[in-house]
Amino acid sequence: MREILFMGLLLSTSAFASECQITISSSDQMTYDQKTIAIPKSCEKFEVTLSHSGKLPKLVMGHNLVIVKKSDLEFVANDAMAAGPDSGYLKASDSRVLAHTPLIGGGEQGKAILDVKKLNISEDYVFFCTFPGHRAIMQGEILIK
Repeated sequence: MREILFMGLLLSTSAFASECQITISSSDQMTYDQKTIAIPKSCEKFEVTLSHSGKLPKLVMGHNLVIVKKSDLEFVANDAMAAGPDSGYLKASDSRVLAHTPLIGGGEQGKAILDVKKLNISEDYVFFCTFPGHRAIMQGEILIK
């Protein structure tokens, strides 16, 4: 933790860090607990932590969180499905994927770091789970504010 002097006040940088991160919870019921991620324009990097509160293993009820342009969603999802379970249902080195967590099972967590500078405010962005059949329910929008 660093401290900075701002307008005569000594502030901890951790106060700013909290607006540049979010925790999303998932479960054995194929859900994310949030449908929107709001990212402040002031963030250089944005950290997403995905937590799986379920009990089932990742090969049965695995989840990840993948961030892409909305226009790339179908293509990335199809390639991820073809990549299969050994790759965590994500095509290796897919340049359309802006950030992603690993595939996790019950009781696990995964993190993704998004480079906010790569986002264009005129584009639409989404997050979703690439595990087979999950995308229909497990997806949401990214808002840049």
